[in-house]
Amino acid sequence: MTLAQVGPGFAEVIGRGIGAILLYAVLGVLLMLLGFYAVDLTTPGKLNRMVRDGLPNAVVVTAAGMVSMAFIVVVAIYGSTGGLLEGLLASLIFGLVGIVAQVGGVRLLEWVTGIDIGAVLTADTIRPQAFVVSAAHVALGLVVAVAIL
Repeated sequence: MTLAQVGPGFAEVIGRGIGAILLYAVLGVLLMLLGFYAVDLTTPGKLNRMVRDGLPNAVVVTAAGMVSMAFIVVVAIYGSTGGLLEGLLASLIFGLVGIVAQVGGVRLLEWVTGIDIGAVLTADTIRPQAFVVSAAHVALGLVVAVAIL
């Protein structure tokens, strides 16, 4: 009886796969951070401070924004074709365009509905408007993600 043997190219394949995972993970984290800062720059106040202080609306809106950024990044990675460098570049480009589209779309929704996002984010109690803005983040993230495919 022999134990299963590993083919001669196995280590190379595993090494390349681990490298790709790490590169895509770094790119994903960077895009999500950039998305966070894009939302932060386009909203009144310091979003990271509001989240750190536990303001419930800021936490809800930020969480929805991060989930929607993840949709965009995941689909950009999934839809990337070609070699590793081409896949990373496509993911970067689609991720950046997705961030711009999402942030612009959410700000437009806030303007059209008359939501004062600054007042919502700084409120000490949950406001219904936070759910509208959060839903807009998730919905736009899904729309952009599917558009990438």
